[in-house]
Amino acid sequence: MGEVRVTAIASLLPLEELDRDPFLVDTHGQHLMCARWAEDKGYTVTRQLYFYRLRPDHLGLWTDVEAGLVDLFVAANDRVLERAFTSVAAFAAECERRGVRLETAGLAEPCYDAARKAEVHRRLSIPAKARPAPAGPPAAR
Repeated sequence: MGEVRVTAIASLLPLEELDRDPFLVDTHGQHLMCARWAEDKGYTVTRQLYFYRLRPDHLGLWTDVEAGLVDLFVAANDRVLERAFTSVAAFAAECERRGVRLETAGLAEPCYDAARKAEVHRRLSIPAKARPAPAGPPAAR
């Protein structure tokens, strides 16, 4: 079997939810978890997506699948999927219909103390053009 191409899905919650549920706000942390999961399996993350309550039949979601560029979708956990899609069951059914695997990393969520929350707040508050480039290879971004 050739390279397995992974699209990582993160939930997109507003910064105002940081104190209530920091992991679901921390898209960077969600994608890192997906990247670690993929790396452990020898897979390559080729795309990162951010969704909030997206309909599973949204055409943009399936463009790369139709082009043969996606072998599987991964999200950090079920909570992320529940926030990312209007219906996880409908998304899973559509993945199955299209022959694309759907996985969750299932790793332990990090603990968020005040310093870590401040880091997430800083990261999400800085305009994208002012952010430093992420470290690591492009596939890990």
